[in-house]
Amino acid sequence: MKSSGKNIELATFDSIFSTEETRQSGDQRIEHLSLSDLVPFKDHPFRVVDDDRMKETVESIREYGVLVPIIVRPMEDGTYEIVSGHRRKRACELAEVEAIPAIVRELDDDEATIIMVDSNLQRENILPSERAKAYQMKLDALKHQGKRHDLTSGQIGQKLDPREARDIVAEDAGESPRQVQRFIRLNELSEALRNKVDHGELGFTPAVELSFLKPEEQEWVERALDETQQTPSLSQAQRIKQESKEGTLTEDTVHKIISEEKKPLYNSVTLSHDTLKKYFPKSYTAKQMENIIIRLLDTWLKKRQQTQER
Repeated sequence: MKSSGKNIELATFDSIFSTEETRQSGDQRIEHLSLSDLVPFKDHPFRVVDDDRMKETVESIREYGVLVPIIVRPMEDGTYEIVSGHRRKRACELAEVEAIPAIVRELDDDEATIIMVDSNLQRENILPSERAKAYQMKLDALKHQGKRHDLTSGQIGQKLDPREARDIVAEDAGESPRQVQRFIRLNELSEALRNKVDHGELGFTPAVELSFLKPEEQEWVERALDETQQTPSLSQAQRIKQESKEGTLTEDTVHKIISEEKKPLYNSVTLSHDTLKKYFPKSYTAKQMENIIIRLLDTWLKKRQQTQER
């Protein structure tokens, strides 16, 4: 029975070798590597969490083995750095599996970084701080590599300017260049403020504005948020940023701005019965009409937010 399972696994390796994703270099091989010989990617930006999805992966490995090999590169000290497959490696640890199939590929730092980022950005539930760091790492790698960003060319072209490299990152991630730049700005936030963004305690757009503050000024914001239990609106963050730019920002000013009572985004709107009745059957009550309008507005809002994120 074990032999049969092994044959299935090897067939999966062959199918991977036939894909464009892994057929990027002739200098690669498949091996079964001991988990003790594997080291995580340097400055890996993505979390490996023992959540429900991890439990499912563990159960799958116990039943079928690792069907998709990880990607690693050999290091000078004899270990192998994981380029893609940190979650699978962790699942093997939890499943008490001592070895894992791996595609061993000779990669330089920039090539490895690009593969690492691209293979992880397809995951669900990526935190803003993870995406920010990943975009920055890929941007730097692309600027180092020049025009050789698909890893298939044997020649390195002229250096990419920052805007061209950013456009490539955006296109590969399915984002707008402006949105990529916003995410990258989060790297300028203090760790405490980045954590607040990740936990939904600080909005993404206000956080981008606050990323332009000096380190000391960001500490003022941290204290004000903790003391007031408030989160700044976009307009408040912009005012704080402007005062910083003008050199007039103080800790008292930060606290005062964040403590302000926020104005409602919209004034109240009243629709008369005569206006609504042409859209609904005569038998509908006011409550029924209200529920339908709210559902329609919720649908519209979700589509609008999805459009803004692109």
